[in-house]
Amino acid sequence: MSGPGDPRAPDEIPPEPPRVSLATVAREWGRIGCIGFGGPPTHIKLLRDLCVQRRGWLDATEFEDAIAVCNLLPGPASTQLAIWCAWRLRGRPGALTGGVAFIVPGLIVILGLAALFLGQSPPLWVLGAGAGAGAAVPAVAIHAGAGLVGASWQRRQRTARWLAYLIAGGAAAATIGAWLVLALLACGAIELAAQAAAGGWPSARRPAIVTAPLLAAGAIGGGVLLSVAWVAFKVGALSYGGGFVIIPLMQADAVSHYHWMTGGQFLNAVALGQITPGPVVQTVAVVGYAAAGLAGGILASVVAFTPSFAFVLLGARRFDQIRSDRRARGFLDGAGPAAIGAIFGSAIPLARALTHPWQYAVLGGALVLLLGLRRGVVVTLLGAGAAGVIVALTVTSALR
Repeated sequence: MSGPGDPRAPDEIPPEPPRVSLATVAREWGRIGCIGFGGPPTHIKLLRDLCVQRRGWLDATEFEDAIAVCNLLPGPASTQLAIWCAWRLRGRPGALTGGVAFIVPGLIVILGLAALFLGQSPPLWVLGAGAGAGAAVPAVAIHAGAGLVGASWQRRQRTARWLAYLIAGGAAAATIGAWLVLALLACGAIELAAQAAAGGWPSARRPAIVTAPLLAAGAIGGGVLLSVAWVAFKVGALSYGGGFVIIPLMQADAVSHYHWMTGGQFLNAVALGQITPGPVVQTVAVVGYAAAGLAGGILASVVAFTPSFAFVLLGARRFDQIRSDRRARGFLDGAGPAAIGAIFGSAIPLARALTHPWQYAVLGGALVLLLGLRRGVVVTLLGAGAAGVIVALTVTSALR
């Protein structure tokens, strides 16, 4: 990530990576897209192993810097990192090739599962698996939020403000999910203003990281496909903090506003996004499928991931500047804890969507597995789905 004006000394600037063929990019990034179960931590590990440790294509420091910058951007950070790594090796053609290869395998799998789970008359075992895995989703949300608290707490500027942003994000997710984006932006803007006032920063135009989403808000409306595109755009361009922040956004739109899905079907969608390989944001493809079939699912995925490609293709050469920009960091100091609070808060409407008493027992078991025994998310969801299948096939009234 070097370029004109790079503040690092010449001996610290990473060497240009070797030229890698597009066929190699497609093969390796496609492999990660196929085996990347477990969300962003797994994706980052696989990318580091490929690009830094095994092939030596990228410098370790440069790779870690790219992770930091992707975490400052809205949208799915691990997807942006995958696109950036491919861009670093082969420029824009590499970014497009690698990004598509990373995303498409999971999209194919999740659309196939969406057709099965959202069909007109799914088999009883499918309904049971969905109800069981869906019951564990609130526990997964709590687990995801807990995993982010430590690092954010260490970076806090003021404890009182950090706690206020955390509570505000949780309350917004639990009560006004459709407007959660505004709460995240407000927390980021407040922290940005507070740090600027305390530090005497020179006046400057408001950073694009804040204004761009506001200018885009409300630009799309009318018609099912346009509504799908608007929901997907919010997921891809207006969400800060990673995968589970998108859940209250989508739940409010898909279940309460547009009525594309029932609460139980939405829980299934979230569970499918967790157990399939590739980006967790693929959950939006299930929402799109529920709204408008295969065309809706593909459209939702394309719109949700387009901002990630745009951020890298248009801004990759400025990643060093973004990481050192105090305004970007100040904004994230407010939006970050609010996003974590939103992840915790999303567990409330998700739990309210449970409709069968036995699902609460599955939820309790999932909490024990994730928080007490520290089992993985995929294993927990598969176990919950298996429990649901057993209950559905042995208890006649289990799904009534």
